[in-house]
Amino acid sequence: MNRVTESIASTAILVAMVFLLSWRSIDAANVSYDHRSLSIGNRRQLIISAAIHYPRSVPAMWPSLVQTAKEGGCNAIESYVFWNGHEPSPGKYYFGGRYNIVKFIKIVQQAGMHMILRIGPFVAAEWNYGGVPVWLHYVPGTVFRADNEPWKHYMESFTTYIVNLLKKEKLFAPQGGPIILSQVENEYGYYEKDYGEGGKRYAQWSASMAVSQNIGVPWMMCQQWDAPPTVISTCNGFYCDQFTPNTLDKPKIWTENWPGWFKTFGGRDPHRPAEDVAYSVARFFGKGGSVHNYYMYHGGTNFGRTSGGPFITTSYDYEAPIDEYGLPRLPKWGHLKDLHKAIMLSENLLINGEHQNFTLGHSLEADVYTDSSGTCAAFLSNLDDKNDKTVMFRNTSYHLPAWSVSILPDCKNEVFNTAKVTSKSSKVEMLPEDLRFSSGLKWEVFSEKPGIWGEADIVKNELVDHINTTKDTTDYLWYTTSITVSDNEEFLKKRSPPVLFIESKGHTLHVFINKEYLGTATGNGTHVPFKLKKSVALKAGENNIDLLSMTVGLSNAGSFYEWVGAGLTSVSFKGFNKGTLNLTNSKWSYKLGVQGEHLELFKPGNSGAVKWTVTTKPPKKQPLTWYKVVVDPPSGSEPVGLDMVSMGKGMAWLNGEEIGRYWPRIARKNSPNDECVKECDYRGKFMPDKCLTGCGEPSQRWYHVPRSWFKSSGNELVIFEEKGGDPMKIKLSKRKVSVV
Repeated sequence: MNRVTESIASTAILVAMVFLLSWRSIDAANVSYDHRSLSIGNRRQLIISAAIHYPRSVPAMWPSLVQTAKEGGCNAIESYVFWNGHEPSPGKYYFGGRYNIVKFIKIVQQAGMHMILRIGPFVAAEWNYGGVPVWLHYVPGTVFRADNEPWKHYMESFTTYIVNLLKKEKLFAPQGGPIILSQVENEYGYYEKDYGEGGKRYAQWSASMAVSQNIGVPWMMCQQWDAPPTVISTCNGFYCDQFTPNTLDKPKIWTENWPGWFKTFGGRDPHRPAEDVAYSVARFFGKGGSVHNYYMYHGGTNFGRTSGGPFITTSYDYEAPIDEYGLPRLPKWGHLKDLHKAIMLSENLLINGEHQNFTLGHSLEADVYTDSSGTCAAFLSNLDDKNDKTVMFRNTSYHLPAWSVSILPDCKNEVFNTAKVTSKSSKVEMLPEDLRFSSGLKWEVFSEKPGIWGEADIVKNELVDHINTTKDTTDYLWYTTSITVSDNEEFLKKRSPPVLFIESKGHTLHVFINKEYLGTATGNGTHVPFKLKKSVALKAGENNIDLLSMTVGLSNAGSFYEWVGAGLTSVSFKGFNKGTLNLTNSKWSYKLGVQGEHLELFKPGNSGAVKWTVTTKPPKKQPLTWYKVVVDPPSGSEPVGLDMVSMGKGMAWLNGEEIGRYWPRIARKNSPNDECVKECDYRGKFMPDKCLTGCGEPSQRWYHVPRSWFKSSGNELVIFEEKGGDPMKIKLSKRKVSVV
């Protein structure tokens, strides 16, 4: 065995020893920090954390998700706390099902991993309303995230409730629990100036309030450049190697490294190559970083109406190392696992050794860590985003691909290079199965009529704001009115129909004229407001105008974001004898929601006191239609996705569980210059629009249905279709991953 082979063998043994030590059981431990790292039980540690949001998966998935993160080389799990899921009405708390945060944290503890808890309670996260309960906006005098007494009262009340719950369960590290770090607020530094001097006071108050909770572990504030000395300022971004905390006594923490990006209905698929993710992580630890978190490591699913944006898809896959369905994404998961092993070989040096930086040539550098015994570790970086280079380091030659980092845990042998992917890849397929009817081919169908059903909820001579009217109790709000067309209108004689003009603050609109579906208008993830211009065949006499306005997730970030409205602002017809017929200030009747929602037709066994039509051939292209069918689960044990490519837009449920919004909206280019790529070049700085695919394809075709939601037989699948589709082509597809 030559010296290089002997050294590599020794390195492998050391890797195994490090990971065995890393997964020891977590005992009661004080958590402190200095400029190098966190100290847990008086021992400095490197933390590699995986973000997994508990309500974006289901309890049956939690153990395997945590275990897959652990097998991927992570030693901590991170999550936000989702205020609007836990306090749906003032003082009424919920911790069941997907919101059982205590159960989730105990699963992390049982896996021998640390927990980082970002209490916020504002979280952004592409989550509806940024995680803040909508009811709080309607508490008089409230301004979110400001030096505002109602806001501070409710924020502190919720934070205290969560802290006391977790203390009671002994989940903080000094109590023997896994929680080693917590966060208050979230990326407030971006917006603080917009709130004037009150913004700075609020940031300082938030920190003081958090520290006063006496949880026994440090608090942090991400993207908070004026964070007070009592909390740690941290970094979010695609790269944080150049970040430094705002005071010299704080460790370098990266709270959000984005290994992919979120997606919007109508948007294309963003991809971040594994090589670039690994490059960013290696650069961070090479530059003295000590706590790193992938946002997301498992993105999961925005079940029900939890997605924000607006227009964030039901899938929150994020192209994360673990995909939406809970399966490792290869080669990204494997490549990062290899990276984590390589980094942890030098853990002791990285957090205790002396750091020096050397220039090795143009765009070439070495970050070297040594201790008094002469032990050495090095990170060799090629910052050139085009050219591979060869460097000399300690009298040895190393080949560095463009935009890459080589890790030398002994300053001699390269055990990992971020651009050299040696882990396995995979082929992912969605294998369709026709619906397996539990008791023969039988559909139940109920069609709603456009417009007001029952009594109007509101009647006004103006167009109202959608969100202020529904208070987000539903996506849907009917705007209805009627006009009388005189027999002498010229367009009736010339058969030259008038033109309907509508302007809206967002998000989406279905138009019905005389109870017939006319069309849909919508904004998108980059521009929410929209206009509609459409010719309309009106008749002499009374004409009914029924407009179904819809939200697609509420705004989740930005200064004063809670004041962002939605809904119609202008309605008019052009082409009448007198010119324009402006209906903006006409008499409008409003109805919140659709009828089937109020009757809860999505609940198992609930007929809703409506007459369902039983058929073997459900109608196609029929708007405002509820479909119900009883099915068996797909064969096998693979994860399941509901294939809705044949449908238009709507909501879906299985056994009363909210699958979420579906909308196989075609992904469009934002401009003629936009392109979709066939292959991603990892070299150079990543941005969300750098590597996009999916042009001309549905922005989301499959919708995750957790296996745990299925019974062995007799599963009630309910679909509410808004504008028309073909339910006979709906399929349950199995996600198959084949290793290549």
